[in-house]
This record gives sequence, structure tokens and C-alpha cells, in this order.
Amino acid sequence: MGNTPYLPGRRRLLRLAGGALAGGALPRAVRPVDARSTTDTITTRTIPASGERLPVIGMGTWITFNVGKDEAARDRRTQVLRTFLERGGRLVDSSPMYGSSEAVIGHALEQLEDRHDLFAASKVWTPSGSEGRSQIERSERLWGIERFDLMQIHNLVAWEEHMDTLLAMRESGHLRYVGITTSHGRRHGDIERIMREHPIDFVQASYSLANRAVEERILPLARERGIAFIANRPFQGGRLIDRVKRHSLPGWAAEAGMRNWAEFLLKFIVAHPAVTCAIPATSRVEHMQENMDALTGRLPDEALRRRMVEHVRGL
Repeated sequence: MGNTPYLPGRRRLLRLAGGALAGGALPRAVRPVDARSTTDTITTRTIPASGERLPVIGMGTWITFNVGKDEAARDRRTQVLRTFLERGGRLVDSSPMYGSSEAVIGHALEQLEDRHDLFAASKVWTPSGSEGRSQIERSERLWGIERFDLMQIHNLVAWEEHMDTLLAMRESGHLRYVGITTSHGRRHGDIERIMREHPIDFVQASYSLANRAVEERILPLARERGIAFIANRPFQGGRLIDRVKRHSLPGWAAEAGMRNWAEFLLKFIVAHPAVTCAIPATSRVEHMQENMDALTGRLPDEALRRRMVEHVRGL
């Protein structure tokens, strides 16, 4: 494939569009806008494989949705998901590795009358390649959906076997997109090789204002290859936002339209042109509202992003 970005054939594009229409997966009356928009419209980015647009803020569920059968906790997570969707979010990301999170998502979705064009993303996470499809089908049952929009190979576990399964499922229309993930900065070399050699649609890795390793190679490669990028751990598992919240938001950030620290940290990430979506996780409605503030308003330019880095470095 050389250095030519992977571009799906006409048949795949038509299948994606047709499947999205059939499953209600295309964005609702969200006006697609350029990432430099200064209006209150939702900021979206294009998925290179299809041209479909996604809101730049998604929702993660690691730890936060792992609440078992606690009814009160499940009800609170339902309110978190409702807030996310009502504020314009679409992509919800989970994994079988996250304990009861997928079951809790399914419970929450059952309670919602309007799923607001949910973009369902999960992962296959089993060392047995032969068990990949059955694990995916179990996840579908837990979520209460017919198929996932995006299925990812979690931390590259048995990735060669799972890649064959996921590509076949995509070709048959059972999945819309295929991706790979890593966390904590692990196996970036393997990630890069897979990005170059396999026709994946998404890559997910850790990226935050305090962890910028993917800026060196993975983000440029994602742009080159036409691969959507999902930023996980945008608050470094909560450590980064806990650190900055001990300080007042600087006046120059407020002047630039940023209303809280969550918006500050998330807008730094999604302002990078190779980032498609960031997926902060939270268990609290008020924190979800702060996260979703990053979905509207102008994004920082490169000069402001450098100032943001230096400011947080000095805290």
C-alpha cells in the first residue's frame, strides 16, 4: 500500500451509507461545522473511511460504569448517558474488560426513549481468536443493540486472529468500522505497523495535554493513512484534572471562550487536526456537563495550545 492513505472502495462507501440509513446511525439535525467554528453549533470531525461526521467529544466507560447491579448507581449512570446524548454526544466506548460497564450501558439505554443516534463502540478482548465473534455477540446483547458501529481490538490482544474476524464482519455488514487500541503508551511500534499494513478505520490511544507522545508519530500517521483517531485517558485517569482544579482557570483561557478546566483540557486535544474524538469518562452529571462544554465554541490555535502546555507545566 506504500504511503497512500487507505481509502475504501465505492462498494464499501455505499454499504456504510446504506447501513447507516437503515440503522439510524447518521447524525441527526446536527449541522456539520469546521473545527474552527465560533458558533454554538456542535464541532464535528470527519471519519476518513466514510465521510461520516462525529462530534469531537465522546464518552468513555472505564471504571465509571462498572457498578454491577446497584440500582441507585445504575440510575445515576443513566442520567450521565442521557446528559451526554442530549448535549449532542454520539460515540460511547466500552469493553468486556470493564467489568459490568457494558451491562450498565444496556440498562441505561433501555431507560432512554431517544438514543439520539448513538454511535456504539466496544472492543474484542479475549486471547482466543476463535472466541472473538461470540464475545462480540455477547456485548451486543448486553448493550441491547443489533450491531456495533465500531469494534476495536483491545490493547492488541490476539490482534492477528481478531483482525481477520473483524474485517470479515465489516465486509458482511455486521460492523461498520474496525479499529485497534492501546493504553498507557504501550506498543506504539506495533500500532504504527498495523496502521501501515492493515485497512483499519480507527485507532485509539492515550492522549492528553500532559501525555503527548502520539503527536510524534501516531497522529501524523493517522492523517497520512486516513485513519480516525480516538483519544483515551484525556484526564490521565482523573489525575490531570484533579491537579489543575486546585488552581483557578487563567483569565486568558476564559477570554478564549473556555469556561472550566475540563473544557480547557479537552479542547487542547480535539484542536489537533488528526483527532476525531476524545472520550472522557465520568460518573457525575455535572462533570459530564463540563465535558460537553468542549463540544461548542472555538478551538485553540497552535499558539494558544503552546501557551496551554506551558501554563499547565508550571502548575
